[in-house]
Amino acid sequence: MYHTQERRINRLTCPIICTRKNAWLGNAYYFWDEEIDALQWGHKSKRETGFFEIYKANIECDNVLDTVFNEEHYNFWKKQIEKAAKHISMKTGIKASLREINQYFKEKANWADITDGVLFQDIPVSEDLLVKDLYYRKRIQIAVYNLKIIRNFAFHFDVQCN
Repeated sequence: MYHTQERRINRLTCPIICTRKNAWLGNAYYFWDEEIDALQWGHKSKRETGFFEIYKANIECDNVLDTVFNEEHYNFWKKQIEKAAKHISMKTGIKASLREINQYFKEKANWADITDGVLFQDIPVSEDLLVKDLYYRKRIQIAVYNLKIIRNFAFHFDVQCN
């Protein structure tokens, strides 16, 4: 899988944890399943230094919640999100935000204790689709909570931002 970061003076020897407040699944090491998505993410969100780097790694997925290909995991995941959203909505009177959902999971569900990561599909919009407005390709990411499941992390290449 592929990890995207701004280019730094020294190449990374391990991935960098994402601590952004709007991270899809909270603080985690994020990887893309396909290189094209890692590239698009770099051009969109890793522009600070004018260059970004793509790293490759193998991810041990034995203890990962697979919401993309495993129907049982997906149904569990969906139920947990809806449960958290209803709880937050009842408490606040408004729809839950992504940040609130992540905070709820961090405090109540302890995802990092249950699983080493979550494999998920995010927004399928992509510039590389061959058919206009038909989102046939899954855009898959993994949020890794346990650094120990990341193997063979290595520099792949760097790119100048558009």
